[in-house]
Amino acid sequence: MRGLSLIALFAGAVFIALSPIWVRVSEVGPTASAFWRVALAVPLLWVLFFSLKTNATKIPGTQRPLLLATGIAFAGDLAFWHWSIQHTSVANSTLLANLASIFVTLAAWVLWKQRPSGLFVAGLASALLGVALLVRASLGFSPTALLGDALGVVTAMFYAWYLLSVKGLRERGAATLQLMAVTTTITAMILLPVALVSGEMLMPQTQAGWLKLLGLAWISHAAGQGLIAYALAQLPAAFSAVGLLLQPVIAAGFAWLLLAEPLSALQCAGGAVVLFGIYLAHRGRASG
Repeated sequence: MRGLSLIALFAGAVFIALSPIWVRVSEVGPTASAFWRVALAVPLLWVLFFSLKTNATKIPGTQRPLLLATGIAFAGDLAFWHWSIQHTSVANSTLLANLASIFVTLAAWVLWKQRPSGLFVAGLASALLGVALLVRASLGFSPTALLGDALGVVTAMFYAWYLLSVKGLRERGAATLQLMAVTTTITAMILLPVALVSGEMLMPQTQAGWLKLLGLAWISHAAGQGLIAYALAQLPAAFSAVGLLLQPVIAAGFAWLLLAEPLSALQCAGGAVVLFGIYLAHRGRASG
């Protein structure tokens, strides 16, 4: 069982690492691609939910505000990340989005007075140093790269909100697949009007354009998120977090291989420092 969970973890990381590639080559705008990412995944998730035997129970009406908050958080996460991908490098946008684990601990400190450990503070300092190096590298990437980096940090904040909301729902008995189906539906309903008023091209013009969106929805979102959710339920949290740090590394590799996106020495150094900081912060959170 442990071996299968490891395979699921790394396969999920690979599938999600493909998502910025789909976004970059999409025929529609960033907000529209965020909408299609969840809208095309909704039918698949509900079919899986009703066809597979799960221990899901009806989510009480008192949890609906938390479900709505989860959908809003995920909508913000996807929208800001897709815009970040368009303005900065895939490596930077993915690395900065992974700062979410640090924001989760900071939120716990502010909201619930859970004082972080010294190891977490060291990890935070390392991550901030890495971010500074990434921002310095962005100055030579494109005129809009700094905006993309800032959007990546905002993405991490929304993703931290999403993770905390999901944690609250899981603690109240919501099953993984049930939670994915409901929150993905809510997220699609939120992103549709945003995409419509954004003025972006909403519909792909070719069959290849639709296939790219299906890859984003079915491979990166449904399969990627589902495999990781399965693995996280089976593996120790600390090990799972280390494994998921491969995602930005794999994404950078895909961008180099498929998009010919260069990686400077300064960017590689900054990315390594960010990943090391996230690792230390997670260890500090787990031991604190």
